[in-house]
Amino acid sequence: MGPQPEPPLRRPQALMAALVFLGMAVAVISSLGAPLVPRIAAADHVSLSDAQWSLTITLLVGAVATPTMGRLGDGPRRRSVILGAAAVMLIGSVLAALPLGFGSLIAGRALQGVGAGLTPLAIATARDCLPPDRSRPAVALLSITTVAGVGLGYPLTGLIAQSLGLHAAFWFGAVISAAALAGAARVLPPTRHLTPHPLDVLGAVLFGAALAGLLLVLSEGGTWGWTSPRLLGLIAASLAALAWWTVHELRTAHPLVDLRLLKDRTVLTADVTILIAGTGIYLLMSLVTRFAQTPATAGYGFGASVAVTGLILLPFSAASVAAGKVAPVLTRHTSTRLVLPLGCAVALVSTLSFALAHSALWELFLAMGITGLGVGCTFAVIPGLIVGSVPARETGSAISFNQVLRAVGYSTGSALSATVLQAHTPAGHTLPSGDGYLIAALTGCAIWMTAMMVAIVLPRRRGAATDTRTRDDEELTVKDSSRDTATAEGGAPAPRQVPGVRSTP
Repeated sequence: MGPQPEPPLRRPQALMAALVFLGMAVAVISSLGAPLVPRIAAADHVSLSDAQWSLTITLLVGAVATPTMGRLGDGPRRRSVILGAAAVMLIGSVLAALPLGFGSLIAGRALQGVGAGLTPLAIATARDCLPPDRSRPAVALLSITTVAGVGLGYPLTGLIAQSLGLHAAFWFGAVISAAALAGAARVLPPTRHLTPHPLDVLGAVLFGAALAGLLLVLSEGGTWGWTSPRLLGLIAASLAALAWWTVHELRTAHPLVDLRLLKDRTVLTADVTILIAGTGIYLLMSLVTRFAQTPATAGYGFGASVAVTGLILLPFSAASVAAGKVAPVLTRHTSTRLVLPLGCAVALVSTLSFALAHSALWELFLAMGITGLGVGCTFAVIPGLIVGSVPARETGSAISFNQVLRAVGYSTGSALSATVLQAHTPAGHTLPSGDGYLIAALTGCAIWMTAMMVAIVLPRRRGAATDTRTRDDEELTVKDSSRDTATAEGGAPAPRQVPGVRSTP
């Protein structure tokens, strides 16, 4: 028998609300540093590249911590792991908010990065503990909050910092961290019924080292020089660690991430698509926010304040949440397998619109709104692809790995936008030419085109019977219907047997 929630679950609605708020809090806090980088540099008397670490360190720690937390959360320690990570995020928020200097801020932001592992655990909890009519929309909504929260965090951060000062923005993070912790502690059910699994310590160390190295390359490549011996050495060491980790994961009995699940093309499609889509999202967001703040004297841009720049991303959040309602309708009339490339196509249109039309501020609002709709549809169905394709005991780990790939995509997109713009910055100038934004946006179009083709081509080579079963499972995760019958015990879509992986008895 598969994992069962310990009865009775008296308040499923309260649990769903707490999980969604937890995911939103993580997304908002992770984006706190982005619009504040110039203010941090001025307040703490550091360079812009050093101040950028207030964002980079959170992403680094989150990417390293997420797979380990996902594996620990697949067992009876899930509730303890969630509450412990939420507490660490709260401590980090307080430390970042205190006026103790740049070192304290960086340390606090690093602790906040631990919270990145909470979203996949929230998704696993929703699958195992909520009834069918709530678990399926909750899984989709939790995936969307990771995107919507970023768009919400930018304007909130800008408005608070502009009105109340730099540290007030981080105090806001502390408040919502405390609220998320309190809500989770009150309604999270115990998970002593889940089967414990040993932690792959070597796998965690190797994966953390490889990922930290590669993300450091993306973050510091422009500063160190893309052909510098230090950077090339770090690339070689990171790739060697990644290769060792891959071999180790395929041979160990209890891997940190079961790479054999990638034999299933649905899981492979979800992971590759999220990596490419994450790159496209942050490439466009980085371009739009930088373009909006560029003084009009450069020949382009609007000289917008931090607060106004943040408001440009509000349509992104609103549209991505609305996509949570659109995705089930599209799935009902087509299939999940069509919604995924359709979402990528919408994001492609939005990126192209920015490339061709950015002479008025409202055009930036429109581009981000269209992006939110496409990205929201894409991210709403990806968890369903995974949840419907892996054994229940692998849900937390599989979703965590998917979240890590998303974080890598975010870093890649941010670094790629900076690299392209820097390449189109004339010697002796601090601002790139307008052509730089055009080239960068067209690069984003190519990225979204690639994501769309991956979503179309990768799932094609499947047997008809397997394809039908997978489609039904995926639709169950996206559709909000209590009348579906193909559900496993406990309300989750029945996982298919993956070649090379034993199902939980």
